Amino acid sequence: MSDAFVVGDPDGLSPLLVAIRDAVARELHAQLALRGERIELADLPEVSYQVSLRVDETLRGSGRPPDRHRT
Repeated sequence: MSDAFVVGDPDGLSPLLVAIRDAVARELHAQLALRGERIELADLPEVSYQVSLRVDETLRGSGRPPDRHRT
């Protein structure tokens, strides 16, 4: 992972991919906080499900950034 990506430069990702990346990161952060900073192998199905819900919300528009190219 490049340093530019870590400090917030989206490395040419589309706005949708940036929104998906951010939604996944937020959910993983929340899951780690809920689970004492450790995700056990047995917890992966539930964590994956929660991440999927966040991605679905993003794709449906609730977490999507405004489309700057629309007129």
